[in-house]
Amino acid sequence: MNRTTLHRLLLPVGAGLAACLSGCNMEVLDPKGSVGVAEKQLIATSTYTMLLVVIPVIALTLWFAYRYRASNRNATYAPKWAHSTAIEIVVWTIPALIILFLGILTWRSTHELDPYKPLESNVKPINVEVVALDWKWLFIYPDLGIASVNQLAVPVGTPVNFRITSDSVMNSFFIPQLGSQVYAMAGMQTRLHLIADQAGDYAGMSANYSGRGFSDMKFRTLATNQQDFDAWVQKVKASTTTLSMDQYATVSKPSEKAPVQYFSTVDPKLFTNIIAKYNNGHVTETSDASCGTKG
Repeated sequence: MNRTTLHRLLLPVGAGLAACLSGCNMEVLDPKGSVGVAEKQLIATSTYTMLLVVIPVIALTLWFAYRYRASNRNATYAPKWAHSTAIEIVVWTIPALIILFLGILTWRSTHELDPYKPLESNVKPINVEVVALDWKWLFIYPDLGIASVNQLAVPVGTPVNFRITSDSVMNSFFIPQLGSQVYAMAGMQTRLHLIADQAGDYAGMSANYSGRGFSDMKFRTLATNQQDFDAWVQKVKASTTTLSMDQYATVSKPSEKAPVQYFSTVDPKLFTNIIAKYNNGHVTETSDASCGTKG
């Protein structure tokens, strides 16, 4: 197989891959927060490290197939060859070192990027309670006494402490450009800590199939400066709609492609009541889900 033939074979493959990826915006690889940046670096480091084995194996496979093809009469023929100490050292030592490196990297990053670990910052964090519904997201700001559906607003440079639960089937809360995804489960609360370092309008989504309306279970994350965030809060407080337990019963009904909604006041016990309804009316420390819920 000469170079011209090889190029002719690889060209359509490359074009096909490019066409398949042309519709992907690769949000995970375009992070806008420190957590997302750290995760991107982890993905890149792990991938490049593994390619140290993958690329040589693929290259040598192709080279051996070409070098020892039936038509090449000049290739060395050694039918009784069985062992090479040098080759054994290489094929065992390099993978072992790579596995050791990846193991250390995984251990360190698992603790450094733990979604339950609060972010270090001199700025006071804001608290947001998240409820996964069919098929929409409810965001409660307990310190501000407001709530919204399918729209999350956060100030740039301010850590956000999320408490997450579900009032339906298991779901997954994910803002690709800001960082980790964490599961939402009925009767439990999971935690997530994120920060937006740049202003923007970021897509949020459900990352776990949850039924008919799953594909449209999306929300907007508005990362703004403090002044614009305060203006957003005042906009929500100006709404004539409130979120009492009775009103919540209406909001929580299954709906698809739900529009953005604002609630000027919210029952302060709403989030805990949602969890308690699956625990015989109680919310205890055991309601805090374990690390197995982290993505």
